[in-house]
Amino acid sequence: MQTLGWLGSVLLALCAIPLAWRCYQQKHAIGIANLSIAMWFFGEVLTFIYVLSKHEWPLLANYGLNICCLVVIIRYKIKTNWQQ
Repeated sequence: MQTLGWLGSVLLALCAIPLAWRCYQQKHAIGIANLSIAMWFFGEVLTFIYVLSKHEWPLLANYGLNICCLVVIIRYKIKTNWQQ
């Protein structure tokens, strides 16, 4: 079961990487809704805090990586909003 947890966490964490990478390459986040980013970010942070109390290491890795990717996306979203 631990292996399944790690595999699932890695696959879920990898989902955010292409979007973060695209934002980094294009230097903008045009087309990504502010509400979606806010809900995604706060959902990740709140769930990370919950999972932290449970010591579920595969899930912590997943949520931690997703939060890092979201920080990249948010950076370019803020930059995009300031330029418009």
